[in-house]
Amino acid sequence: MANYLLVYTGGGAPPASEAEGQKVMNAWMSWFGGMGEAVVDGGNPISISKAISSNGKVTDGAPSGLTGYSVIKADNIEAATALAKGCPHLASGGGVEVYETFNAM
Repeated sequence: MANYLLVYTGGGAPPASEAEGQKVMNAWMSWFGGMGEAVVDGGNPISISKAISSNGKVTDGAPSGLTGYSVIKADNIEAATALAKGCPHLASGGGVEVYETFNAM
């Protein structure tokens, strides 16, 4: 069983009210709860960023447009992708990318 990095891109504006925010949080908690022990790290949203190029130049704002991450475990990338299809971020117009990780050390 491998770990998979889910990275979130795009998505809608933050909820306009506390009630809407609670609805969004409930959707995320329901999704995580449904995956059970497959959740390794629920992750977090991402805010400000900087990008460093190979020549050492630093710019504000990374071009990837990532907005958050989670880590899950699954038998293979197809199973991880199936779990990712239930992500509430998709309902807000965002995208989810699935990457298999491996131990390098």
